Amino acid sequence: MTNNKAHLTIGIFCLIATGATSADQSDSRLDALFVTIQQTTSINVANDAENKIWEIWLENDNQQTETRLADGIESMNTDPDKALKVFDELISGTPDFAEAWNKRATLHYLLGDYPASLSDIEKTLALEPRHFGALSGLGLVYWVQGEYLKAKAAFEAVLLVHPHSTGVRRNIERINDHLRANSA
Repeated sequence: MTNNKAHLTIGIFCLIATGATSADQSDSRLDALFVTIQQTTSINVANDAENKIWEIWLENDNQQTETRLADGIESMNTDPDKALKVFDELISGTPDFAEAWNKRATLHYLLGDYPASLSDIEKTLALEPRHFGALSGLGLVYWVQGEYLKAKAAFEAVLLVHPHSTGVRRNIERINDHLRANSA
């Protein structure tokens, strides 16, 4: 990771910690849903809020864009070349649509193109710093690259946004176990 990318990643974590956001999704429901996730003690309430956030992130004012995104998502496992083409077109036509960047980042991760995944994750987070899916993806990319401290920091950033993410907590535990086992 270049110094610029490292600074961007650190900057994103600072934005999250201070509560500053500049989401590409201007839907007024998002703020209340994030507050719910952060303040509730109920995992069921948190999961419901998370699901609603994902629904909003997948929405777009342009129905054709929304339909194309769904096509790309559906093609990710069956025809990755088609999915990549769809996501490239979406990003070209709607560069401020964070979820198009996030889905392409996921596809790059699945294809093993980690530098491209990191680049798209950084763009996603620049557009929507609270994107817990992209932050988790950042942690997974770092993990697979053996950058365990960066992975742990990314997963911890998820918990600042979504403290009920049990999968992320398990990933942090696994990283801590790995670091302890390999510190000798």
